[in-house]
Amino acid sequence: MSGTGGTSSLPSSASVRAAAGAGLGRKRRALTLRGRLMMILPLLLVLAAVIGWPLLDTVWLSFTDAKLGDASGNFVGIDNYLRALRAPGFLKALGITALFTVLTVSIELFLGLCVGLLLDMELKGRAFFRFLLIVPWALPTVVNAMAWRVIYNPDFGALNALLLQLGIIDKYQSWLGSPATALFAIAAADIWKTFSLVALITLAGLQSVPKELREAATIDGAGFFARFRAVTMPVILLPLSIAAVLRMIEAVKVFDIIWVMTRGGPLDSTKSLSILIYQEAFSFRHAGYGASLAMLSVALSLLLIAGYTRVLRNQPRA
Repeated sequence: MSGTGGTSSLPSSASVRAAAGAGLGRKRRALTLRGRLMMILPLLLVLAAVIGWPLLDTVWLSFTDAKLGDASGNFVGIDNYLRALRAPGFLKALGITALFTVLTVSIELFLGLCVGLLLDMELKGRAFFRFLLIVPWALPTVVNAMAWRVIYNPDFGALNALLLQLGIIDKYQSWLGSPATALFAIAAADIWKTFSLVALITLAGLQSVPKELREAATIDGAGFFARFRAVTMPVILLPLSIAAVLRMIEAVKVFDIIWVMTRGGPLDSTKSLSILIYQEAFSFRHAGYGASLAMLSVALSLLLIAGYTRVLRNQPRA
């Protein structure tokens, strides 16, 4: 009896092999994790050098009154941030940036969705039109801005000539020289370039809509809008949400197209937050104040990124 009890208390060979295998598996996973960390270590060092250190330096500068070319600034605490939040110029630039973002992103989403749906249909020459769709987005922003400056030219611009021929205007207009129209003219140029990106994302999402679902909805008598609401929209909602947040982040940071077309004028009517940061830091040599403005812009971008990740997290997984 006692012998049987003693024998049963001893581990079997199978359990010994299982325990040994589990231990070996843990060691392999530890080695694999260590190997992965060693592989990405150079990348982490590069990121720390080109992103981490400049970011920390900018954060420090934002709490000083340093001038460009003179790093020996005095610590002023949050005075730069309080100055920015109270400055009419900052609030105006923030409002212009918000208006530009809402205007461009909303129209780009609408046009991109419509064009994506159109190019998803069985059309003759569909491949050619899809190729043309890439052209505006592929153009460098500076080239796009220069082309639209010529189109808006008050002396020989194509837009003035067209509107005059149609009888919409009775004389040539300075679209970029008027505070009432300059921002909207720039927004139109930006929309023309970037709505194609939204259209491509929409088109890619439409490719994942099962053909059987569309055919079943058609057989059931559902019209175009009913099919779009019940079949298409649930599938492309995630790509559209991603496109919207990415475009908002880019619009909040807008600099190049405005700088090339108006340099923030006329009368600061197109001065975005990024242009204000550039002028304060480099034109007026207020490095500390410019750094605080930059950090406020980063905080705004982080809020949008947080919204982006929230959209992704709330999407149901397949």
